[in-house]
Amino acid sequence: MERRQVITARPARKKINLKEQLTLHSMLLPGIALATVFQILPMIGIIMAFQDYNVVDGFFGSPFVGFMNFYDLFMRPDFMQATLNTVIIAFSKIVCITVLSIVLALLINEIRIGAIKKTVQTIIFLPYFLSWTLLGNIMVDMFSKSGGFNYFLSFFGVEPVSWITSNTWFRTIVVASDVWKTIGYQIVVFLAAIVNIDPALYEAARIDGANSRQLCRHITLPGIMSMIVLMSILNIGNIMNAGFEQILVMYNYLVYETGDILDTMAYRIGLLQVGQYSMGTAIGLFKSVISCVFFSASYFLAYKVKGYKIF
Repeated sequence: MERRQVITARPARKKINLKEQLTLHSMLLPGIALATVFQILPMIGIIMAFQDYNVVDGFFGSPFVGFMNFYDLFMRPDFMQATLNTVIIAFSKIVCITVLSIVLALLINEIRIGAIKKTVQTIIFLPYFLSWTLLGNIMVDMFSKSGGFNYFLSFFGVEPVSWITSNTWFRTIVVASDVWKTIGYQIVVFLAAIVNIDPALYEAARIDGANSRQLCRHITLPGIMSMIVLMSILNIGNIMNAGFEQILVMYNYLVYETGDILDTMAYRIGLLQVGQYSMGTAIGLFKSVISCVFFSASYFLAYKVKGYKIF
């Protein structure tokens, strides 16, 4: 029997237009320059965490002290409290925003009048675009002893209280205000996931006599469960980010016990206390290392569970 040689045709390689590629890559140069100047080069300052830094001698002339700054940091009584405050506030924000955004997304999805649905989405999403410089001062005025919240409670015979300077209520105010400001963004994510659910599933369920609650429970929730799991896993990486700008604007020395976080502690020690640059850098480096571990773990879990990749 004659042997026949099978020739497999190779796919033609796509010709690369070097001129076009060079043009596209050159568009990245401004971004690369900004990242280099404002993010990569400042990382040289990490060396201050291992020095007894002083401005006169600079980075390369200050005496090297190894991990002495970290030892002194861990021995500070307020360090563990600031770390605990960071985790509690950040975790509370993640849980509240995730749960409430799912609930509100499901409720908004049930609105059948398009104009009302868009209006509600816009109202909820609007605070996301406002800065904490503005909102933080509004919160301070609203929850002060002579603020609007006490004025409202006075109609019910409640004595005025300075809520913003209370260690009992400060964390609650911080978490609630952040939820109000940022929940609109995550609602959009879940609404987009709901839109991608096959409408034929709803039609089939309605034919079988399913009501709105059953549609939500057996179709909508399972349909967005992958997005819920993915967002929850990715949020793990933010467990050390309690909101520096928000707390810096809202807190004061009376609520250091429950409101001081690692970021504000680094700011207060590194910038407000003269000559404590090394200690402030050590706090920032400690937080960055822990955050990097959580980010890596969250993206690893996202890849293993849902196949999510950054690149």
